[in-house]
Amino acid sequence: MTDEGERAQNTGPDGKFRTAELAELAGITTRTLRFYRERKLLPPPRREGRIAWYDEHHLARLRTISGLLARGHTLGGIADLLGAFESGRDSHGTAELLGMESSMITALFAEETPIRLTPEELADYYQGDVSVENLAASLDIGYVAVDGDEFVHASRRLLDASSELVKKGIPLAAVLDAGRELRTQADAIADVFTGLFRTHLLPKEQAAAAPDCLDADRLSELLTQLRPLAKQVVEAELGLALDRRVRAEVDEWIAQSDASAPKDDAPRGPNQGPG
Repeated sequence: MTDEGERAQNTGPDGKFRTAELAELAGITTRTLRFYRERKLLPPPRREGRIAWYDEHHLARLRTISGLLARGHTLGGIADLLGAFESGRDSHGTAELLGMESSMITALFAEETPIRLTPEELADYYQGDVSVENLAASLDIGYVAVDGDEFVHASRRLLDASSELVKKGIPLAAVLDAGRELRTQADAIADVFTGLFRTHLLPKEQAAAAPDCLDADRLSELLTQLRPLAKQVVEAELGLALDRRVRAEVDEWIAQSDASAPKDDAPRGPNQGPG
């Protein structure tokens, strides 16, 4: 059955779409849809015989592509962007720690509010400084994920702070480079705290628990108690470090300014008068 032959009866069961209806809903031609599929921009449909069935996820993907194209991105760049997201999503499968989902543990510490944004809203946050390269970097770092035709930023606080830095005149690419470096440093700090936990606290919990079993409630309560202590230490150390570095930078800037300033009391030559 051809795409044209499907137009008479396009809608399938449970909100599934045939090729022609999906293209119509997405505002593109069936030829464009097939082109996207050939370029691997669109996941393959489910097939029943010769009929290809698509769903809401395919429609959302097509709308994402259209939104990015409208912002001036190329199909090659969009393919890289979506590929980066798929790779990142696949590499962050659900892991288990001590018999409990790790997502439950991290939620105790993160306290971040994700925010959903259309491609246009994301671009507006950064005054048009969003590019495919910057989006790919954001995906790689873990700041942004793609959900249908929207982006999901992992942290409203990070989104607001990075947006303000861009408004102050720092290029978004530089902000993301700094974010990548900070992520590395933050992981190292987290390793210090988890090392303390693993070495000094976890053995006590294991000793108090039944064989081969840890009390999830006790462990969760312990981590909840550790959260403000860890953040208090990091905030204090960061503040002290910034004080040291900023003072050093200001002192160096003042010294350079003094060295370059003209000296009114410089020694005068024998032929120079007072004026």
